Amino acid sequence: LLNVVTEREGVGAAVLIRALEPTRGIEAMYRNRPLARRDCDLTSGPGKLTQALGIDKAQHRADLTRPPLYFADDEPEKDWPVAVSTRIGLTRGVELPYRFFVPGHPCVSPGVPSDIAVARRKRKQRG
Repeated sequence: LLNVVTEREGVGAAVLIRALEPTRGIEAMYRNRPLARRDCDLTSGPGKLTQALGIDKAQHRADLTRPPLYFADDEPEKDWPVAVSTRIGLTRGVELPYRFFVPGHPCVSPGVPSDIAVARRKRKQRG
C-alpha cells in the first residue's frame, strides 16, 4: 500500500509505503516484532513495517533506490489488481484518493476509507 505525498499539486515528491508482504528476512522481522502472530502482521501498517525492517530516523527521507536500505525488483512482477481509495482515519483531506492497495490482500491494513466514514457519521447525525 502506497501513499503519494506531493510538494505541490500534481507533482509527486515522495511515497509512503504503508505495508508490504514479507517474503525474505522473516525471521529477523519476528525478532524485531516478537508479538506478531502471522507474517502479514509483521508489516501491515507503517509503524509495524518500520519496526519489522529496523527502520529508524536515520532512514527518514532516505533515497530508497540506493543502499543501505533500498527496494529492488529482482523477481517478475505479479499482475496484481490495484484499487484506489481515500486514506483511513483522517479528518482533513478525506476526499483525496491517496491510498493505493491490492484489494483483499491479507497484508493490507483493514479499515474504512475516510470519505466513507465521514459520510456515515453525517448520515447518523441527521438521524
